[in-house]
Amino acid sequence: MPPPRRAALGLLPLLLLLLLPPAPEAANKPTPCQRCRGLVDKFNQGMVDTAKKNFGGGNTAWEEKTLSKYEFSEIRLLEILEGLCEGSDFECNQMLEAQEEHLEAWWLQLKNEYPDLFEWFCVKTLKVCCLPGTYGPDCLGCQGGSQRPCSGNGHCSGDGSRQGDGSCRCHVGYQGPLCADCMDGYFSSLRNETHSFCTGRGYDRPPQFLYPSPSLSLGHWHGMGHAWIRGRNTRTQPQYAFSRWLKIPWSSACDESCKTCLGPTNRDCGECEVGWVLEEGACVDVDECVAETPPCSAAQFCKNVNGSYTCEECDSSCVGCTGEGPGNCKECIPGYARELGQCADVDECSLAEKACVRKNENCYNTPGSYVCVCPDGFEETEDACVPPAEADVTEESATQPPVHEDL
Repeated sequence: MPPPRRAALGLLPLLLLLLLPPAPEAANKPTPCQRCRGLVDKFNQGMVDTAKKNFGGGNTAWEEKTLSKYEFSEIRLLEILEGLCEGSDFECNQMLEAQEEHLEAWWLQLKNEYPDLFEWFCVKTLKVCCLPGTYGPDCLGCQGGSQRPCSGNGHCSGDGSRQGDGSCRCHVGYQGPLCADCMDGYFSSLRNETHSFCTGRGYDRPPQFLYPSPSLSLGHWHGMGHAWIRGRNTRTQPQYAFSRWLKIPWSSACDESCKTCLGPTNRDCGECEVGWVLEEGACVDVDECVAETPPCSAAQFCKNVNGSYTCEECDSSCVGCTGEGPGNCKECIPGYARELGQCADVDECSLAEKACVRKNENCYNTPGSYVCVCPDGFEETEDACVPPAEADVTEESATQPPVHEDL
């Protein structure tokens, strides 16, 4: 019997390996487009690394003639190809082996006609990628157009790949099919026919997304706070106004009292959030705790917070309460009494009237109550705590038969 048992144990590691989830590397396996782009990036880097190669012969005319030949030579191509893949990178080497003829044809014949290797190799030849702003098997334009997908405020699903559906996944603060609308809690500080900007936390924003109207002067942007611009006059040449970064101390998002808003304060709300009410042109907090019908149970007290409330448990010494702690009890539970303005435990053992009435019995106070216990070595009877000797006598007298007189 021992041999079969050892054989069964030997199968256990194999079974565990089969049941384990796939390694993270397998789950994050690069897509064909990512592999192609990676190969092109390495090829372009190889071109940079070999661009300044020279022979150091000292003869300038000879070097220029020779380097000119080297620039477009098969020797340089081979040097670039040799540095594309690590020896342990199986997928890279496999792809290079399969596509080496294409890379050679581009290098020797097509480089001048198609200078962008990625577009020629990955998009048009292998058809595993799309140009930026396009998606899917046919490289269709993303929602909002390929020039500014998702209004510049989101990411196009499948952008640059042969995957996805072209729908917009909006950045924080934006919503809508084209990410042109502000989410609840954000307000539009810029909107025209082509651009929309929803104000959020402060940061520097790339200038190419912001265009002023011709009426604006240098260094200002209506509705967006102070700004400075290093560029040309916005009044005469608005198209060049943002040739540098625009720095703006952005306002915060909508005030917490606003569901929608046109500005940063509680007076700019278009609609109040739940838990807030419009009073004298501003959204103010509703104090739910002063409602005619209390929102919390009898064993809880209400605590107002901005836009809502919480129900907190009363202190354990209270029968109903108006706030936290034993000093806010409406009444005290049995075993507690008012002392210095709060509910405190009553020490029943120290009262004039004894709590424990049996002879020799000890009294011990507990929170809200007390216990009566016989001392160590004493036996408990119905009426008293008695020493062991007395207890034995009592038991013997109870068990002996009655004495009968002779008749």
